[in-house]
Amino acid sequence: MRIACMGGGAAGLYFAISMKLRDASHDITVFERNRPDDTFGWGVVFSAETLQIFADNDTISSDDIEKNFAYWDDVAVVHKGVRSVSTGHGFCGIGRMKLLNIPQERAVSLGVKIQYEVEITSTDELEDYDLIVASDGLNSKVRTQHADVFKPNIDVGDCQFVWLGTHQRFDDAFTFIFEETEHGWVWAHVYQFDDNTATFIVECTQNTWDNFGFGQMSQQKSIAVCERLFASHLGGHSLMTNANHIRGSAWLQFPRVLCEKWSTDNIVLMGDAAATAHFSIGSGTKLAMESAIALAEYLHSEPTMADAFKRYEEERRLEVLRLQSAARNSLEWFEDVERYLGLDPVQFNYSLLTRSQRISHENLRLRDKKWLEGAEQWFQKQADPSAVKAKAPMFAPFKLRGLELKNRVVVSPMAQYKAVDGEVTDWHFAHYVERAKGGAGLVYTEMTCPSADARITPGCPGLYAPEHEAGWKRITDFIHAETDAKVAIQLGHAGPKGSTNIGWEGMDAPLKSGNWDLIAPSAIAWADGNQVPHEATIKDMETICAEYVAAAEMADRADFDLLELHYAHGYLMSAFITPITNKRTDEFGGSLANRMRFPLMVYHAVRSVWPEDKPISVRISANDWVGDSGITPEDAVEIARMLSDAGVDIIDVSSGQTSTDAKPVYGRMFQTPFSDRIRNETGMKTMAVGNIYEPDHVNSILMAGRADLVCLARPHLANPYWTLHAAAALGETESVNWPKPYEAGRDQLCRLAERGEAAVVKV
Repeated sequence: MRIACMGGGAAGLYFAISMKLRDASHDITVFERNRPDDTFGWGVVFSAETLQIFADNDTISSDDIEKNFAYWDDVAVVHKGVRSVSTGHGFCGIGRMKLLNIPQERAVSLGVKIQYEVEITSTDELEDYDLIVASDGLNSKVRTQHADVFKPNIDVGDCQFVWLGTHQRFDDAFTFIFEETEHGWVWAHVYQFDDNTATFIVECTQNTWDNFGFGQMSQQKSIAVCERLFASHLGGHSLMTNANHIRGSAWLQFPRVLCEKWSTDNIVLMGDAAATAHFSIGSGTKLAMESAIALAEYLHSEPTMADAFKRYEEERRLEVLRLQSAARNSLEWFEDVERYLGLDPVQFNYSLLTRSQRISHENLRLRDKKWLEGAEQWFQKQADPSAVKAKAPMFAPFKLRGLELKNRVVVSPMAQYKAVDGEVTDWHFAHYVERAKGGAGLVYTEMTCPSADARITPGCPGLYAPEHEAGWKRITDFIHAETDAKVAIQLGHAGPKGSTNIGWEGMDAPLKSGNWDLIAPSAIAWADGNQVPHEATIKDMETICAEYVAAAEMADRADFDLLELHYAHGYLMSAFITPITNKRTDEFGGSLANRMRFPLMVYHAVRSVWPEDKPISVRISANDWVGDSGITPEDAVEIARMLSDAGVDIIDVSSGQTSTDAKPVYGRMFQTPFSDRIRNETGMKTMAVGNIYEPDHVNSILMAGRADLVCLARPHLANPYWTLHAAAALGETESVNWPKPYEAGRDQLCRLAERGEAAVVKV
């Protein structure tokens, strides 16, 4: 083929090399608009895995690259004057200029033609070529020219950063430095890439950048300020600009590029033209060069160019999206880093290391067991100053008012739809006591209603009759007598989502007969076909408040240890909080403060009768997932502050289920960021929920300070003994108490786990 590569960076050059290696007869020209020695930035980071991919593709250029690498295993974090170091991370760095020169020389040796200082403004200029590879970078002209096909989405980050270099040596570790200044926090990403030079990226929030006035400074003055801020780390050395690049070293905001398509006709995008990954995980050049190998391979393995493009896009997109997701997590962590800077250096370091979610708790143990055990021991001592042994964070005790939990695992509320006229049955007894025997520190009931008309379905339990109280007391008595689990009651009023079928007969669908009247803040049906509720009057609200009080008094007599008010998921209190369903014009509608008025009134009434030594939790929907027209994560922080000011002890942070128009973004631990934000911006204790299913998830969330308790729902439906099995998998048998009659099963499970033969919870 006759091939044109637009862009002579790592992606274009390495693609040209890869094509020539597979068929030397290809006629390849690389068009580069800059000079041969122009490159942006200072150094590039690769992992050992990526180096092996390079070696498998081309040993000659791979050997030259490896000869010029600076290697390190350690990551150092400097925070609050404390330098914390963990090892086992296995990185290597190389100068961008060297990484440019090596493939330049290799490409020429293979017969590739490189034309420098040639600006191709349109693919129309390349109509004589069989294949046009648009590796023309972040500001790709090809992507812009064919935007109607590629449909690029460019999301610009909030932070400002500048890419500098220094002759100060940092060859012992990849180093992150955080400095508090007169205008806000500023931090640096630093790594060695040759014997004499290190990359030194300075970054800060837009607000800090504005406070310093960097936008009005000359480049040299801006660098001088950075030198002053990091003087104690530079050892008298200066910071240098990227003089070899036409743009020098400018302050930038990182653009995250996504494209719906990567190819059209004989044109294909590659590298930053197709997708970018934030520099904080060092994967942009990796993605580009690995994509170059893949595209070259598919162009030779597939029957047509169209087939090659299809396979390239399908297979590479998965890897790119995976790394972009990790890079987005990392970018957002740095954008929000000021919420974490008050953490202890140990927890801050852990939070930084696990920020992308590519490194888990047990993965850190494999990398640096000693460091992680030290961090685990620190966590245990925060929970119990007398603790002397390192344990997984999930097995740290937790205290809230007079409530003492043996561990941080919570069985989430899960509707059973098995009640009869609000009364729990033997099903509930078996369900709840079995999960209490399973080792979790806290077991929740399903949403329990303060009146018959407050129920979601005819199968929902209540606390509005003497027999209800007696039924629940039978369950709590058994749990308290036979296990060391505590029990929480969740009180909630269905509001506009009431009078519907039990879950497996059509979720949220209205009953075919026997419906009861519904109530809501406004006369808005939950969905088309659902019953229209009547708008709550002041008298209605007073009645409901009294029903909650009566239910709370029953819950205390039934010996529940914690009471939770369900203010999430579109039920009555949630319907008052969200502007989607609260259209009132009186003092209970309008502003967020007004919309919170009735939920706070109920809370205060319940708190007045709930024992002082027993805590109260509130579950909220921290995101309606409908954009700015509903509750946003920013609103959730304000809601949490109001609840905290009112005296609520802990927030159970969920999201969604408030509108049929919601578009939630699902994924592993997808709701944990809402808990993280509330906890670290308000200082309030939180519970994390949502697609959490492995001990690694639980331990990572707790150790990073993203929540104080972790709730698991479906895993406990599949395995009531989830916590006991997790303990066996982690070798933490002393951290949990098995029921005495089951100890023989424990011993066998532990023996099998040691041999890797047991079906225990994945670590």
